[in-house]
Amino acid sequence: MFDTTSDATTGPLHGVRVVDAATIYAGPMVATLLGDFGADVIKVEHPRGDGLRQWEWRKDGESLWWAVVGRNKRDVSLALSDPRGAEVMRQLLTEADVFIENFRPGTLEKWGLDPQDLLAVNPKLVVVRVSGFGQTGPYSSRPGFGTIAEAMSGFADTNGAADGPPVLPQWPLADGVAALAGAFATMVALRHAEATGEGQIVDLSIYEPLFWILGAQTSAYDQLGTLPTRQGSRTGFNVPRECFQTRDGRWIALSGATTSTAQRIMRVVERPDLADAEWFGDISGRIEHRDEIDEAIADWVGRRDNVDVLAAFDAVGATAGPVYSAADIAADPHFAERGSVVSVDHPTLGALRMQGLIAQLSRTPGSIRSPGPALGEHNDDVLRDQLRYPQDVLDELTEAGVIGPTRTPISTNQGRS
Repeated sequence: MFDTTSDATTGPLHGVRVVDAATIYAGPMVATLLGDFGADVIKVEHPRGDGLRQWEWRKDGESLWWAVVGRNKRDVSLALSDPRGAEVMRQLLTEADVFIENFRPGTLEKWGLDPQDLLAVNPKLVVVRVSGFGQTGPYSSRPGFGTIAEAMSGFADTNGAADGPPVLPQWPLADGVAALAGAFATMVALRHAEATGEGQIVDLSIYEPLFWILGAQTSAYDQLGTLPTRQGSRTGFNVPRECFQTRDGRWIALSGATTSTAQRIMRVVERPDLADAEWFGDISGRIEHRDEIDEAIADWVGRRDNVDVLAAFDAVGATAGPVYSAADIAADPHFAERGSVVSVDHPTLGALRMQGLIAQLSRTPGSIRSPGPALGEHNDDVLRDQLRYPQDVLDELTEAGVIGPTRTPISTNQGRS
């Protein structure tokens, strides 16, 4: 079974200190990924709290988004816009390896936290700057959330039904992709800092990582003048590829990315005549006959129940899978066995299931040790014990609203097993 109790000192990033001052999703998720593998992540929030804490879904006042994105982090509440708060941050960053922020370009400089000045004090610091459009270019000053990135990256223009409008994802897709790219870039920069002692600035836009994974569409436009169109679940390079509904109202997703796989699919659906057709061996031929192929599959699938359809495809090694809901995922033994879904102890909600680690490492596995902390939960731990601020100074900063009060989460789950 998957272990969520491992100590952070066993993680491969043990000894790496990350200060996460970013908000909402993309920037904080970079820090979450690092924390999952043992980095000491200190989350710095404004005393009024990160806006993610207000996102639905919530239970008993607790944001489930925050529980996931804030996991494995210590929390400090600090107003960086106040010069006294900025000074506390400077002290914190003298001991840090990574600093993650996502304020609009120019904001850090306005607060007296210019990354170049921070690097002068801590030459090995990696400063990860997350913004909608990057730190340079004519759009750099624009506010940019994942929605805008999903629109301007080319994703939405090619997503949706052929006869419908562009479709945005329900989830912060661009932010999540940017977080993955940001974690990779951070590790590259850390490798350089480890080898040379030189830190640097990682300029991460939200739109570019999503744009990057969309494949060869820019090259196709450049060389062929081709513009991809919305095709629902279809693509211009893979036939058959579609979602089909079974007799019992469930759905399967099916892909015939290679000719041999596509032929196996057609034989399962009792259409060897199509599988053996002269045109079937070439993707252009399958694209030309796509409607005929899809209709044959839909007819066969629609007359059978989901479990029987999947068993038939599995028996011949054809690539088909069920279209899962969150309820299906929660009940799937494979997700549980691999730790794709794990249970984490939450002081208010009790056993809380969430996504596990993004990858399994055989020698240096990561771990999920705690859900998102309470606002300012670790103020004393970080500011008094680590930075050694005198208590009277902390009291003065708290009274001035520069830092928030230290909050300890109160367990409402007494007596549970």
